[in-house]
Amino acid sequence: MNIRTLRTHTLRTRLRGTAALALLPLLALTACGSGDTGGTAAVGAEASPAPTDDPVATVRKVDSAAALLPADVRKAGKLRVGSSIGFPPGAYYPNGTDKAPAGQDIDLADAVAKVLGIGLERQDASFEAILPALGSGKYDFGTGNFGVTAERLKTIDFVTYINDGQGFAVKKGNTALKSKITDLTQLCGLTIGTGAGTTFEATLTAQKGVCAKAGKKPYDVKVYSENAATLTALQQGRIDVIMSTINGLRHQAAQPASQTTFLGEYHRLDVGFAFKKGSPLTKAFQAAVNELIRNGTYARILAKWGTSASAIETSRVNPPEQA
Repeated sequence: MNIRTLRTHTLRTRLRGTAALALLPLLALTACGSGDTGGTAAVGAEASPAPTDDPVATVRKVDSAAALLPADVRKAGKLRVGSSIGFPPGAYYPNGTDKAPAGQDIDLADAVAKVLGIGLERQDASFEAILPALGSGKYDFGTGNFGVTAERLKTIDFVTYINDGQGFAVKKGNTALKSKITDLTQLCGLTIGTGAGTTFEATLTAQKGVCAKAGKKPYDVKVYSENAATLTALQQGRIDVIMSTINGLRHQAAQPASQTTFLGEYHRLDVGFAFKKGSPLTKAFQAAVNELIRNGTYARILAKWGTSASAIETSRVNPPEQA
């Protein structure tokens, strides 16, 4: 092989590798908001196309709910929302970042805005940056599958819209973990990947002493700021398990190209729109969510994204963290 041929071959090899890695975010998890963020085989955009039905299209303004908004908001006619766009079914880019995002959180926020008769000025933001930015007034509210926890309730107000939570997934064929994780001692000696600023990271950090108490080797936690990086790490063997959102991990495992196995639910959490403490917007948002539940739009949105099992019966403001 001459020098020119060798260079051409090397370039093609690099390009193939780069292209494969570039496709990984399309199946990435971010999220739960339950926290949170929260994944990898190379796969094209066709692996997670956005459903074509549009239950939000028929939503109309409801004057009784709109009247609960502050007068200045009604006059301005819009709110700024900080959105964590990470993975289906919550929020993701099915057609590239230069196109509109899609997902359950996107549809629900848009539907609430229509009930309230206002527009949304959506700004992409990293999951861990949104809650602090609410206090500074950068955003009027935030979306990103934010789970309601006792710690967050100290500084954040929530209006609930779904019940999601924490779960685990492994690379398909993994033999270290074969069953649902019900106790964190099952993770002893393993490396867990999760999202920065999430309830997953908080849970794993708070419970890190359980392995020593059980006389076992501690687990290691690797935190990633991007969801694609977490899934890449799993597929490359740098972590053994991912801890992320129940709905996100379940959706991912349903995509054959992801090559992951969902290990079941670990802990359920209410998930809600997030506001700065004392926000005057919560009552209006609660009324709007409950109107969507009443008129059936809510059920249609969840059915569209395959999350009907996470439906709530009524929206609440600042419920206590689920035990």
